[in-house]
Amino acid sequence: MADEAKARGNAAFAAGDYSTAIRHFTEAIDLAPTNHVLYSNRSAAYASLGQYSDALSDAQKTVDLKPDWSKGYSRLGAAHSGLHHYDDAINAYKKGLEIDPNNDALKSGLADAQAAASRSRPPPSASSPFGDIFSGPEMWTKLTADPATRAYLQQPDFLKMMQDLQKSPSNLNLYLKDQRVMQALGVLLNVKLHTPNSAEDMEISEATPSERKRPAEVELPKEPEPEPMEALEEGKEARERKAQAQKEKEAGNAAYKKKNFETAIEHYTKALELDDEDISFLTNRAAVYLEMGKYDECIKDCDKAVERGRELRSDFKMIARALTRKGTALVKMAKCSKDYEPAIETFQKALTEHRNPDTLKKLNDAEKAKKDLEQQEYFDPKLADEEREKGNEYFKEQKYPEAVRHYTEALRRNPKDPRVYSNRAACYTKLGAMPEGLKDAEKCIELDPTFAKGYSRKGAIQFFMKEYDKALETYQEGLKHEPKNQELLDGVRRCVEQINKASRGDLTPEELKERQAKGMQDPEIQNILTDPVMRQVLVDFQENPKAAQEHMKNPQVMNKIQKLVSAGIVQVR
Repeated sequence: MADEAKARGNAAFAAGDYSTAIRHFTEAIDLAPTNHVLYSNRSAAYASLGQYSDALSDAQKTVDLKPDWSKGYSRLGAAHSGLHHYDDAINAYKKGLEIDPNNDALKSGLADAQAAASRSRPPPSASSPFGDIFSGPEMWTKLTADPATRAYLQQPDFLKMMQDLQKSPSNLNLYLKDQRVMQALGVLLNVKLHTPNSAEDMEISEATPSERKRPAEVELPKEPEPEPMEALEEGKEARERKAQAQKEKEAGNAAYKKKNFETAIEHYTKALELDDEDISFLTNRAAVYLEMGKYDECIKDCDKAVERGRELRSDFKMIARALTRKGTALVKMAKCSKDYEPAIETFQKALTEHRNPDTLKKLNDAEKAKKDLEQQEYFDPKLADEEREKGNEYFKEQKYPEAVRHYTEALRRNPKDPRVYSNRAACYTKLGAMPEGLKDAEKCIELDPTFAKGYSRKGAIQFFMKEYDKALETYQEGLKHEPKNQELLDGVRRCVEQINKASRGDLTPEELKERQAKGMQDPEIQNILTDPVMRQVLVDFQENPKAAQEHMKNPQVMNKIQKLVSAGIVQVR
């Protein structure tokens, strides 16, 4: 029973219905409270809904129940990350890697948690919000490139102030009254700061630095002054390299479309050498390796793309694309290794970055492949027959829940045996679980349309549900395959008796009321009552008996009237 609830939860999770998945996993936990997998699955569902506190509670329970199971630590790390407890997440992922050092999901989770932790910590220059703009040679490049601030670089006191700000950005407040510093700040921030005496309003002496008088207390900077032309040349060269890299990418795309895979790889590799800040070169090369069946190389490129993308803070869609491509390669490899779990975890990771329908479909396909593989490995007709016999013994002893358990195990061993579905349908009927029993009876008929027992099971359930017309149709369909089956014949007789009872008006007021209420909920009855033709027929029955007799010559109208009579909607007197 717990396995059935778990299976329903897995199906709901795969469909993206996380609330329903949680309900089914909770039901399974109530039946099997020591099953660590159930807590793990529910933790994943809670995390998908953003309910990380609940996800953390279930993940902790998973680890408590199964301390040597690496996936439990993966769930724990994901929950901590969702709560922004990055240090705890890092510890959880590291513990999992101690158990399974080669687990890709744990490695990826650890890298993400470490990156998030790094982003969440204040930078070393947090004492000044402008600390970063004064660091490195970029400051001198920007000041040299601007016509106004380029003139200030010839003034020793200004150079001294800027050198001081490079060393101690927090000293900015000491120089804010100096209009030159304000002008420089505007250039470095790429904003226009209007100051009373900005550089545009000042007259700059044409004298050379050597001709100016320097205050005795001021020392010229020991570093050589930046060369503006060199900086501009460097920027131009960088732009040219990026443009050339894009041309190589386009050439690689064209070769890929023509299936010239080796040529495509050469172009993408050249693009990477020219510009390592565009991870699309890596994901494109990974796609080529995937087509070539070089799955290890594909995965390496995808991992590099994710790692580099985190460093560059690339678009989440690009990160998701790399993870999806890696998952696709892992699926291909799983056909040999028979291990779909790494691919499933990678697709799930991709969906946390960007919820893409294609990725979701790949995840569902991988989960189905995993389920099918498990079913194939579990398939054993001999053991299935043994479980069916055990179920039969429990059924004879009227121990129906135990019988259901053995029949369910038999179906796991051999899901194509119609007899087991028929037997389990009988158990569900005894337990009053009519919808489950009806589903099993229909599956029995689907597997073997000539198996009379399937029709008798289905008809009996419909009879108990007081759907006498439907039960009659089921019994009659079964008689087409086995005309002398006594069980089916008895079923027809019982249905006819109940239908005639309604036709004669022999129902008690309570029975009539109950049957009418049930009939009005039947979609088929609703369709009949809303059919304009049938509404006119019913009017004729009341006001024009002669026209009503003509209507009754039509078999379809006669059949619909009979359904209304059986449902207690129409009474014949």
